[in-house]
Amino acid sequence: MSAPLTSARRFLRAKIQGLSARLSRLARIDNAFVGLRPQDMPYAPSAQHFAAANARLSRVEQRIRTRFAQLREGGEARPPQRVLIDIALVERELDRARRLFGMFYEVFAQRGTAFGPSLAAHDVIAEDCYLAVREAAPRIFDGRLLKPVCYMEHGYSPATMRRGVSLSRLLGEANPFPLIRIPWDRDQPWQSVFLHEVAHNLQADLGIWQENRQAVLRRVMGSARDPFLATVYGRWHKEIFADLAAILLGGPAAAWGMADFLAHPQPRTLTYRPGGAHPTAYLRVYLLAEMLRRIGFNDHAARLLRVWQALYRRDGVNRIPPSLISSAPRIIPEVVDEIAFQTRRNLAQRALADVIPFGRADEDAIRDGARRLAEGSSTALAPRHLVSAAHYALEGGRIAPQRLARSVVEQLLQTQRPLLSSAPPPARREPLRLAA
Repeated sequence: MSAPLTSARRFLRAKIQGLSARLSRLARIDNAFVGLRPQDMPYAPSAQHFAAANARLSRVEQRIRTRFAQLREGGEARPPQRVLIDIALVERELDRARRLFGMFYEVFAQRGTAFGPSLAAHDVIAEDCYLAVREAAPRIFDGRLLKPVCYMEHGYSPATMRRGVSLSRLLGEANPFPLIRIPWDRDQPWQSVFLHEVAHNLQADLGIWQENRQAVLRRVMGSARDPFLATVYGRWHKEIFADLAAILLGGPAAAWGMADFLAHPQPRTLTYRPGGAHPTAYLRVYLLAEMLRRIGFNDHAARLLRVWQALYRRDGVNRIPPSLISSAPRIIPEVVDEIAFQTRRNLAQRALADVIPFGRADEDAIRDGARRLAEGSSTALAPRHLVSAAHYALEGGRIAPQRLARSVVEQLLQTQRPLLSSAPPPARREPLRLAA
């Protein structure tokens, strides 16, 4: 064996030794490991969430050890390039474990910060949205589902990572439970856009993602006979569904909250983005207003459109294709009808409006709850409706935002605390010896 080849093999042995040392750097996720103290436990994810995270980490660890065993079994007879490839295969799995561990660590550890109470309160809201569906449509979900877990991150708007979706940030590893991102400055519990993000998860877990898309494509194509319009609304179907479901979860306040979120200078609001998943903001509010009309809130629908039309004039900056504008009065009611009021096989031949019912009595209770919040009193509202009551209380201007936020968070945590305290915190276990 030549001297250069001998040196190369010695170099590779050292590299493998260094790789071996990295296998023992990470431990299993639990409350102590991420720094949660006893006083943080009311805000922590459930023991089942820790178990799901550890199960996913364990599977990745097994892949790492299998790859590493294959690397060690080959001996020194293999060509150096083959050894480098085998090392790269181990490092790929190490990278996957590192990313997965890092995501769980960052999400869970935030419950030991000043944001812990607000994050736990948002978990309560998300869980209540699922409970609303279970109550209106028993057995619609197959078995028990882990509720979404919320975390803080930079970014302008909330976002979600759905259950079971392969994430590019995890090199294709699937997400074991829904994660909802809340921007650092949007942790107040009156943000209607949060209901929109929960609705994305509901759509996925109800199994109507593709069914809705195909129905929208057929409806628009059958009505307009225009492939461009069918393609656009087909691409927008997920966001339209989430907007309409948010209104069913929170009532008219959700529509007003979404309009608040969508109100920008005219060039942005009236600019169409080719290939974008989100409806153009100008048209999106017309979709919200149509949904309000369909569930019996004509007064809110009319007022919302008056505000919107006062803010935006189509004879100013307008970068929306003419066919989208001219067809909107005819197509928007059909799209709303198709997504929210037509039955679906996966909903057991019921419509979205059947499995998330919202009526005048709900709105009256929300209004009464808003009055009580403004007075500093507690309410008996469902958590999802408390979001809307907080919106109205804030709009009324009779209570300071900080005081309102504290009051609502406290009420939400009182709803959840018995459930959290009924399960013991996950116990510390032996390290899994994953990668750093």
